[in-house]
Amino acid sequence: MAKESLVLGIDLGTSGVRLAVINQNYSLKYCASNQYQEGLEHCDDWKNCCRDLIYNMPIEIKKKLISCSIAGTSGTLMGCNYQGNPLGEALPYFVHCKETENVGDSFANYQNFLIHNPSILRASQLIKRYGKKIFLRHQADWISGWLLDDWSYGEEANNIKIGWDIIKKTWSKQLRDFPWFYALPRIIPSGHLLGEIAPKIAMELDLPRELKVIAGTTDSNAAVLATDATYYEGITVLGSTIVIKLFTKTPIKCLGITNHRVGGEWITGGASNAGCAVLKKFFSEEQLIELSRQIDPESNSGLHFRPLPSEGERFPVNDPKLEPILTPRPVSDSLYLHGLLEGLSKIEAQGWRKFKSLGLVAPNKIITIGGGSRNPQWRRIREKYIGIPIRTCSKQPAEGVARIALKAIQKQI
Repeated sequence: MAKESLVLGIDLGTSGVRLAVINQNYSLKYCASNQYQEGLEHCDDWKNCCRDLIYNMPIEIKKKLISCSIAGTSGTLMGCNYQGNPLGEALPYFVHCKETENVGDSFANYQNFLIHNPSILRASQLIKRYGKKIFLRHQADWISGWLLDDWSYGEEANNIKIGWDIIKKTWSKQLRDFPWFYALPRIIPSGHLLGEIAPKIAMELDLPRELKVIAGTTDSNAAVLATDATYYEGITVLGSTIVIKLFTKTPIKCLGITNHRVGGEWITGGASNAGCAVLKKFFSEEQLIELSRQIDPESNSGLHFRPLPSEGERFPVNDPKLEPILTPRPVSDSLYLHGLLEGLSKIEAQGWRKFKSLGLVAPNKIITIGGGSRNPQWRRIREKYIGIPIRTCSKQPAEGVARIALKAIQKQI
């Protein structure tokens, strides 16, 4: 690897795409972001954002790239034909499908399996729409396929929610009874080589023809990697949703809990449907900044909200019928925001208590990453409810997934 070599990380989130380029010392050399024009459901929007961001990178940066890796929202599922063309809109991770047709011979026999693998119902709905002769791909896998011009593969962490057993390294046995089993990808572990960029994509984007595409991870795992957290530190990702993570010695089995293997370490996590997306339903970025300044985090709002974006919750309780509580709305906008931030903080605190009830050691510090981490009033409110010191990490998940691309190349040397 040449001394000046660089690697690229791309993070596809709920509202847009961010890319980061780092060098061999993990120093950030370039970053950029772009918002979806139509929304998370529109697959071509993902590709267009990635294409525009890469195309507009400085040429002196692009010519030094040797590898890249992709992160995405792990539950967002789409259907495409064998040439990678989307057959319609994707089903986002926060959509709770109630369709049970085509799931299996008897839904009752599969109920427990479906609860633990929430993408199954999304897969079933896509199969009902487009038939069995398709590829079912998650967000990061489809974009990796676009770079390769080959949509055969899927990264393991991105496919846990659809039934990949990360411990046994195989698809769950129940999936083999499903009529669409062969629509699933060939799984490649995070950090392993998927292949080199397709010549036509390299030419289109002015990227090196030898650029290696490395299997990435989920957006929340990428955020964890960006924090440099230790076993004694917890991680909270305050993006469109609230995600909490903790390094563990062994995987933890519990409804609503995920276990991922990244860089040889187990990461246990839980993701609420609540988060910054709820705040953005009511306030602009400018309003959030100004109204937050008016909040005294040492006082209580007296309001009791459950700030879910819609019906249904995954963690710290798994209840697809749990209703949001977003009213009554006070006249004061700053008071309303205060109450919403308290409600979000209570959900996070409940998540850390859930971890403790499972026998996990409470962290001595929480590292926070994501857009919400920049709000000092929210940080103090969270400290009050959680009772653990919190520090902010300014790095982005795109930097975390870039580290995967870098380490994969370093292992080959």
